[in-house]
Amino acid sequence: MTGASVTGVLASIPSPPVGVWYLGPVPVRAYALAILLGIVVAVWLGERRWRARGGEPGVVTDVAVWAVPFGVVGGRLYHVVSSPDAYFGPNGDLARIPQVWTGGLGIWGAIALGAVGAWIGCRRAGVRLPVFADAVAPGILLAQAIGRLGNYFNQELFGGPTDLPWALQIDPAHRPVGFEDVATFHPTFLYEALWNVGAALLLIWLDRRYRLGHGRVFWGYIVLYTVGRTWIELLRVDPAEHVLGLRLNVWTSLLLCLVGVVGFLLSARLRPGREESPYRRERLSMHDDAPTS
Repeated sequence: MTGASVTGVLASIPSPPVGVWYLGPVPVRAYALAILLGIVVAVWLGERRWRARGGEPGVVTDVAVWAVPFGVVGGRLYHVVSSPDAYFGPNGDLARIPQVWTGGLGIWGAIALGAVGAWIGCRRAGVRLPVFADAVAPGILLAQAIGRLGNYFNQELFGGPTDLPWALQIDPAHRPVGFEDVATFHPTFLYEALWNVGAALLLIWLDRRYRLGHGRVFWGYIVLYTVGRTWIELLRVDPAEHVLGLRLNVWTSLLLCLVGVVGFLLSARLRPGREESPYRRERLSMHDDAPTS
């Protein structure tokens, strides 16, 4: 069998012994802390990039008030749909569906409904959604990277068996069916975290070098993330829905990668350059339209 046996681990990364701490009766979960930290970093970087594009301070935070709750709901719904056995299977528990704090957020659902929330927030703030998306895209990647730390503490979403030096030790209680005698696995959530950080840095560099605009940083985010997610997803062994022999997330990644490429090329052809203003109306027009006393 590929991978280290229970008695044959020579070099590997240990998993955290616990992922939940208690402040009196209040549980503090590493997964929740990772998600919250990721949101803070995404908003911080988004604010910096938004101001660099001519926006006013505080706009990204205001829009995030709408985007984040929508994203959490969307991420949970996608996770439930793509991994239904834990909720609708023979031993499933419907009461677990709203328990986001235990882990399980699908990025595709988070992006889809999060975009709806961002659209609402941008409309209320009077800003252009494509400019906002370009400003926050690298931060989203960093948030996803930080969020993967929660998977590490939960001992979940790892790959197949391996005896590589960076293999991850998984406790028996968290090993999938059929791998009970295997001690170490690919830390696929670590692979994804590193990929996301690299993709975020690349997007920032490309944006500075070529002054990307009209949503092209966001489309680049979609392409870069899905390329990495495709090969990483193929390594994973956690339960998931399969379509034509492949995990549902693989097909989703391939489809969205194609959408991202088309979106980027269309944007570059139809609207080259970068927007003059991040707002829906130019400042001068806003002042001209204002009533005089």
